[in-house]
Amino acid sequence: MRQDAGDIIGLHHVAIIASDYQRSRAFYVDLLGFKVIAENFRAERNSWKCDLQVGDVQIELFSFPQAPPRVSRPEACGLRHLAFRVQDIARVVQRLEGHGIVSEPIRKDSYTGRLFTFFADPDDLPLELYEM
Repeated sequence: MRQDAGDIIGLHHVAIIASDYQRSRAFYVDLLGFKVIAENFRAERNSWKCDLQVGDVQIELFSFPQAPPRVSRPEACGLRHLAFRVQDIARVVQRLEGHGIVSEPIRKDSYTGRLFTFFADPDDLPLELYEM
């Protein structure tokens, strides 16, 4: 398929709003190992914004005072989860478990034959590991 200058060519970033900025920042940076690209406190909004790099995708981690909780379960319409590519799912799960992060049992995708599992961030946002 030929690309045109007006085509969407990829995913740039995903935005996440945290209820506890420091806790979520530690989860994504210290535990998952995402790289901090930029971090700014926006005084006019009493809000942090941290740009994180994971592979070729950027995650914008925000804090906002009194942000309402988002329903994650039961599954509702809208964004369902974020999925991260990994090379060795068992190794990543073992590392997460070493930090007290519980994941679901590793399953095999019946269509692709790839292994995957789910776990959650500090705000119960569903996250998936998908072995490539």
